[in-house]
Amino acid sequence: MTFSRIIVPLAIVTGLTACVGEDKSYDGFIDRKSLSTLEAGIWVDPNGCDHWIIDDGLEGYLSQRLDKYGKPVCSGIAPPNTATGNFKGGSGVPDLL
Repeated sequence: MTFSRIIVPLAIVTGLTACVGEDKSYDGFIDRKSLSTLEAGIWVDPNGCDHWIIDDGLEGYLSQRLDKYGKPVCSGIAPPNTATGNFKGGSGVPDLL
């Protein structure tokens, strides 16, 4: 067997096992807390569709807002390229940018 036939699969398996069991509902940085304690706002993309946005100081979270059928929500809540709501709330880490 060649070196690459052993190392490449081993690297892939090792990389995948690092993700197993990781709880994605908790912030893993300085102030380690449940993400449910943070406040979300809405960012409206250039097409007018909504995205949930959370700013946790040095970290940030963004996901598209979808209806119960998995379709994008484009509510017109704010003009395109605008963030609204208290999306920096719930974090004690200051945003330096």
